[in-house]
Amino acid sequence: MRDDEKLTHRGAISQHVQALPASGIRKFFDLAASMDDIISLGVGEPDFVTPDGIRQAAIRSIEDGYTHYTSNFGLIELRQAIAQHLYRRYGVEYDPATEVIVTTGVSEALNVAMQALIDAGDEVLCADPSYVAYQPSVMLAGGSFIPVPTSADHDFKVLPKDLEDRITPRTKAILIGYPSNPTGAVMERDDLLAVAEVVERHNLFVISDEIYDRLVYGVEHTCFASLPGMRDRTLLMGGFSKAYAMTGWRLAYTCARVDVTEAMMRVHQYIMMSAPTTSQYAALEALRNGEEDVRGMVAEYDRRRQLTLRELNAMGLTCFEPRGAFYCFPSVRTTGLSDEAFSEKLLMEEKVAVVPGSAFGQFGVGHVRVCYAESYEVLEEALRRMRRFVERHQLAAK
Repeated sequence: MRDDEKLTHRGAISQHVQALPASGIRKFFDLAASMDDIISLGVGEPDFVTPDGIRQAAIRSIEDGYTHYTSNFGLIELRQAIAQHLYRRYGVEYDPATEVIVTTGVSEALNVAMQALIDAGDEVLCADPSYVAYQPSVMLAGGSFIPVPTSADHDFKVLPKDLEDRITPRTKAILIGYPSNPTGAVMERDDLLAVAEVVERHNLFVISDEIYDRLVYGVEHTCFASLPGMRDRTLLMGGFSKAYAMTGWRLAYTCARVDVTEAMMRVHQYIMMSAPTTSQYAALEALRNGEEDVRGMVAEYDRRRQLTLRELNAMGLTCFEPRGAFYCFPSVRTTGLSDEAFSEKLLMEEKVAVVPGSAFGQFGVGHVRVCYAESYEVLEEALRRMRRFVERHQLAAK
């Protein structure tokens, strides 16, 4: 018996990792990467380069020799700027010394949060469809991920009744991600107040992923922690990747009451020590002087959003109006294809990459995620190809 066979026989891989669902996105990214001349509307990443002022601040920090660890919590100047930013925009106050942690992206923040808050058997409710990392993060902490159905009929908002129907004595938390990846849905203040009533009534905790908070169109973003009574029931996660086009810098933050922050620090300090120092100086510059850049990018995303929404509906891929992030989530049922078949055939026949909705949960079936974080001209070409593809398959389906 070979060594690898012996290891397999003895169960070298942990059971909880074996139980993790495979990423439905990865297959399409791997396939697209092996092909030439692909237009990718699949990756949720800004096409903009990080603004020059932010890049220059990072370079200066290196030239000035700021290349060592920071505090486990992160640079105090950055934590102060984060707290000031949240108070200025949403009126919610956090102590930068004890209630803010700088993390290596929201991905790390999410995993640290689950490790700190969830015990084996605890249930976490979450809208479905949702970001692909939500379910695995709960499972890795030993919890049970409970999907709460959403649909285009209600603009993919999670409804209080659907939450109530799934609450059990084991329910500990609600995981909220609005504006939503993959749907582009937003929850406005009245929607979130209704969720807050459920949280209060059942004595639950909320983990609120607000990484797309600045990318909203024609609506105001409501920070969940700013709602009456919710500040101490909420772990707020935010970051710099989307609004400031800083995905590769891997920087985010969490804000929560002191005991929750301290619990997270116990995990964070062993996993990450501290977030990248250069990225922290870049983020500090982003908060101090990046507002004009954010507004310019948001305006351009809105122009692309309107184009994409208009063209998708015109070609018969029914799509509700997304008011946040940079995604459309159209139905592909008129083509007679499943969302997986649609995505694979579109890639092979027209060299356009989108992501099947089923990758984001069982209630994403029949939809695809279309990311419009590409240049306007590239989007126009991609949508022309999609129209050609859709018309061909709609005829075949009749």
